[in-house]
Order: sequence, then C-alpha cells, then structure tokens
Amino acid sequence: MPPASAPPAPKASPAPPCIMVLFGAGGDLAKRLLIPSLYNLAAAGLLSPGFKVLGLDVKAGDDESFRGDVRRFTQEISAKRGSEFGQAALDPAAMAWLAERLFYQASDFGVDESYRALGARIAELGGEGGSVLFYLAVAPRFFGEIVERLAAAGLTREPDGAFRRVVIEKPFGSDLASATALNERILRRLAESQVYRIDHFLGKETVRNIIVTRFANGVFEPLWNRLHIDHVQITAAETVGVELRGGFYDRTGALRDMVPNHLFHLLAMIAMEAPNTFDPAELSAERARVIRAIRRLSPEEALANSVRGQYRAGVVDGREVADYRREPNVAPDSQTETCVALKLMIDNWRWGGVPFYLRTGKAMNVRDTHVAISFKQAPTLLFDDQRPNMLVLQIQPREGISLQFEVKRPGPEVQSQPVTMDFCYANYFKAAPSTGYETLIHDALIGDRTRYKSADEILFGWAAVQPFLDAWAGGGGEVRDYAAGSQGPALADALLASDGRAWRALT
Repeated sequence: MPPASAPPAPKASPAPPCIMVLFGAGGDLAKRLLIPSLYNLAAAGLLSPGFKVLGLDVKAGDDESFRGDVRRFTQEISAKRGSEFGQAALDPAAMAWLAERLFYQASDFGVDESYRALGARIAELGGEGGSVLFYLAVAPRFFGEIVERLAAAGLTREPDGAFRRVVIEKPFGSDLASATALNERILRRLAESQVYRIDHFLGKETVRNIIVTRFANGVFEPLWNRLHIDHVQITAAETVGVELRGGFYDRTGALRDMVPNHLFHLLAMIAMEAPNTFDPAELSAERARVIRAIRRLSPEEALANSVRGQYRAGVVDGREVADYRREPNVAPDSQTETCVALKLMIDNWRWGGVPFYLRTGKAMNVRDTHVAISFKQAPTLLFDDQRPNMLVLQIQPREGISLQFEVKRPGPEVQSQPVTMDFCYANYFKAAPSTGYETLIHDALIGDRTRYKSADEILFGWAAVQPFLDAWAGGGGEVRDYAAGSQGPALADALLASDGRAWRALT
C-alpha cells in the first residue's frame, strides 16, 4: 500500500498556442488514441486556450459534424472494456472545452488545391505566422507525399518566433531500403529538428521508468550486465486479432508492425549505456548505439533464430475469433505472420553472450507487455527446484515492477520457495489512465524531442531485422499455426528450450 504522504507528481506547464493539423482525422488511430489523448490533456490543463485542432480527411463534413463525431466516439471508447483510454466517465467541461476548439475540412491529400485550401484555413483560424503541428495519422504511403506538398505550399517554413513541426507515425518504411529512401525524401523538405518520428510506447510510464530503475538504484545498476544477467525476454502479446486492419496487416506482419519500433525501443532502454545528461540527442545516440550492436545474422542463422506463427480460429476472453485467413481483406492463402519470436545477441562489452528473446503476437490468451530480466543462478544450488531470480517490468495492462526471489518455506525442513514483491503504479501514485500519447503530443507542442526517435534509431532497427525479412522472402521460415487464445506456436517454446530456458508465462 502507498504511504499516506505519497507525493503528487509535479505538474507540467501548458503547451504554447498552436494549431494541430490532424491528417486522417476520421481514422482508427485518431478516434481510438489521439482524440482521447487530447481530451486527457485538456482535462489536465496542459493545452493553451489558444490551442486548436483542424481535422483533415476525405470524408465530407464540417466543424459541427466533426465535433459531434468526436463527442460520440470518445464517449464510446471511454466505455469500452479494455480500452487504453480507460475513462469511466467524461468530464463535460473538459469535453466542451476541447469540442469548441475542433474544426474540420474535407481534403484529398494528393491534390495541390487541398494544400492551398489548408493554408487559407490555417490563416482563417489565426495561425498564419503562428505555430502549427502537422500530425500524419495516415497510411504510410502518404508520408513522403504529404511532406512534399506541405513544403511546396510554403506551410513548413517557420515564421519568426513560431514553429512548424511534423509528427510521423509508424511504420517508418517497410524495410531498410524503404526507410532510408523515406528519410532522405523527408529531409530534403524539412530540417531534422522539425521531424518527430513517434512511437507511442515511448510515452508509457513504465517504459520511461526503465531508465530510472536502472540508473537511480544502486541495488540494480552494478548487476545490469553479462556477469549477472542470464538472459532477457521482451514480450508484447495482444488479445485482439487484426479486426478491420486486414488490408494493412497482411502486407506488414508481426515483425514489421512491432519489432523494429516498439520492441527495439524496450530493448534499447534495457541495454543502453547511461547518458551523461537527458539531452535528447544524447539519449537518442545511446539508444541507437545499442541497436546498432545487435548481431547481423546470415540467412541460415536468421531462420534458426526465428519462429513465425499465424492464428487459427479459437476463443479469446470468451469471444470467438475467426481464422486469420478468413479475416476481412486477408488473402485466403496468406503467409503473413501474426506472431513472431526471435533470439538476438548484442555484440558489445556489457551484453556479450547474453541472449535477448523477443516475441509478439495477436489473438493470444492475454494482453501482456513486459520485460523479464532473468539473473544467473547462485554458484551452488543447495535447494531442489531453486529458480532464477527475475525482475519483471510490466508495461501493460497493469503498469508496475515485480521481483521474484527465494525464501524459506514455513516448516521444520529448510526448503526454498519463490515469492514475488509487486509494485503497481496505479496503487502507489493513483495515476490517471492514459493512452501513452498524451506525453508525446505535449512534448511535440513544447519542442521536447527526448521521447522521439532519431533516423539512426529507426534505420539501425531495420538493419537488424533485415536478415529475417530476407530469409523469409527467400522461402524460409515456415508459418506455424496457433489457436487464437493460446500463447503462440509451440515452436516458439522450443526456441528457448533448446537453450535450456523457458518463456515467462503470459498472465
């Protein structure tokens, strides 16, 4: 239980006045995460009275219809079980404050006239010569074109005392070559300081807490290396299937969708060296350095150190889930993986010889994202069934930290038994529910790039997974079946079992 005098979290300052131009305002990302995040920021008093949102999408509409749509889907999401938004009820005052700052314009992103109209609307809303944040919540194929058309219309030029920034969602490219080309295309039109490559995992409290856990605790820092750690597991399991994203997902797959971005960021935070300061460039450089140190595998090694799976019909949390190949917009003979497990090695002084096991999948038995750090056994095993100590950083759904260690079981004989100490963020700090986007949007508005990715981080990530993509493209890496509602394909267990290890159970 938290102490009675647990200190409140320090309150951030409101962001400066700005127009946020939301490309893809009618899409799933905007509805499910971005608008709810803006509501949370409004409720917390972290948006300026001069803040406005201009939603753009192909659908016909106007300001009032957009405001009505936002009220409706925000209310629906707040009541939805398992939603990352997590609000039991909306604050009418906060919702009204946000709604009156919402505006809409139908727009075809591939037509020059749309950008001339956008410039006129920005001026009409009082943003000419002021600060504008362009948020690209659209399909990746639009990223380069939108940036080029914004620049051609003069909308990315920064007036004196104001900013013009562009937030780009994932996936940033689909492999190393495409990510490199997209980065070059964007930087021909924008300065690096204007580009905010977002990964919403970076906004989650437990992800941000990794650096504090590591470097602020003398009990952990001396042990955080190959001499004391046996292996590291990074898991991101989802209960949802592909739902309405079949067209996108069947071209993408689990590896591209999750590994070079979400899972590699967790890996980087766990494995990076301590920065000298919290300067964004320095933090990014340390993250990039450790991702660059991931061992590049031959095609044969890539196949031996990876497992691909695809879900079949099953039951998840009491609901029936269809076979992946029967999902809307999925090819009936699809070979796209919905689950992937990898074994990676980091070739540097701190981590030489320590395997990092990564897995992610859809339609699994529970929603569970965590990092499990397994320490080496004591040099002499005096007790039967003595288990390794394990530190678990729980990212979602219940953010916190647990430590498993051995104690004496009550009774006349000296026998050991594993127990767990748990710390839960919500219990200690009474933290309000969040999507993970709130901090990142606020950071983009105030110009803090600490939790945004550099081009190096993204490109080194693609370089690390390219051997797997190449090996699979060459016909290797058979896709194994697993039932929806299970813990993934059995061969993923064998990946660790061959090393005498086992996955931490999903709970």
